[in-house]
Amino acid sequence: MRQRAAAVLALALLIAWVAPLAGLAAAGQDLGPYLRFPPRTEVLAHAPFSWTPFVLLWLPAFAALLLFLMALRPGAQIGKAPFRFPAWGSAGIALIAAGWFAAWHDVLPLEWRRQAFTPLWLGYVLLMNALAHRRAGQSLLTHRTGWFLALFPASAAFWWLFEHLNQFVDNWHYSGIEARGDWDYFLQGSLPFSTVLPAVASTWFWLRQLPRLELVRLPVLSPAAPFAWAALLAGALGLSAIGLWPQALFPMLWLGPLLLLLGLQALLLDETLLAPLARGDWRPLLQPALAALLCGLLWEFWNWGSLTRWHYSVPYVQRFHLFEMPLLGYAGYLPFGVTCALAADTLARLVERRGLY
Repeated sequence: MRQRAAAVLALALLIAWVAPLAGLAAAGQDLGPYLRFPPRTEVLAHAPFSWTPFVLLWLPAFAALLLFLMALRPGAQIGKAPFRFPAWGSAGIALIAAGWFAAWHDVLPLEWRRQAFTPLWLGYVLLMNALAHRRAGQSLLTHRTGWFLALFPASAAFWWLFEHLNQFVDNWHYSGIEARGDWDYFLQGSLPFSTVLPAVASTWFWLRQLPRLELVRLPVLSPAAPFAWAALLAGALGLSAIGLWPQALFPMLWLGPLLLLLGLQALLLDETLLAPLARGDWRPLLQPALAALLCGLLWEFWNWGSLTRWHYSVPYVQRFHLFEMPLLGYAGYLPFGVTCALAADTLARLVERRGLY
């Protein structure tokens, strides 16, 4: 189990990192600008807003919304939480308040404001675990501690992969960062990046405790081996092409890693995270997608007033903003949440020899 789980993570990382470089190399383009580490994104102008791709890209997002509404348990009552709110949850609230204040207010030293993201999201992780503990009497932090702590370093590597892929499409860039060199930039980035997977995983576990989000059964979907190979091939080919056609293929930044992990899990592991779909149980797909969307709304909200922040430049859809993000961009959090779940599940099989379902 552990060796195969390690193989899934290593192969997914390797293929996702190399595929865009291979695509550019096959086209005879210079790889030098993409081999820098840590990767840094340039500010580039993209294709202007266009209604046709905007509407076409909305269709899968709308279909996902309908699927989720179909799966909600009608009339389910949340009820009263049976356990006490733990004291360390209050520490999480205090960290959120302190981080939020530091991020948004210029009365504090600039260096404090630049580091506010990490304590803010550590506070969020503590709070979501406390809310889950209050409802279920357990949380990821208290009952799966080894795996949960391993999510932090894994998350830093996970998001550096997306920073690498963003070099080929330049959909976001940062401002307000002051780094004395590459190593300083790497450390400043790794600390907040390490909170991404724990935040999504903690939100997902909390959602799993809400009766209405237990979800009703949907049609059976049984992935077969040819589907796994197709997913793996589509992910690799899509990522190999994003550097050649970044304007048209920028969604592969979010779909490519998902397809790679999905295909590799299906091929190398006895049972994958999405195996319950074969029983009509869509919770492993829909719940982490919703968890990432909820985290995404908070990421974008807290980013909005921060000194160190990110900005978007997305071809064809750069309109109707909610905070810095163009509205359609929030649809990207849905596949991203499933990618986070697949990565976290594979890591659980590596650390604990068991998956998340």
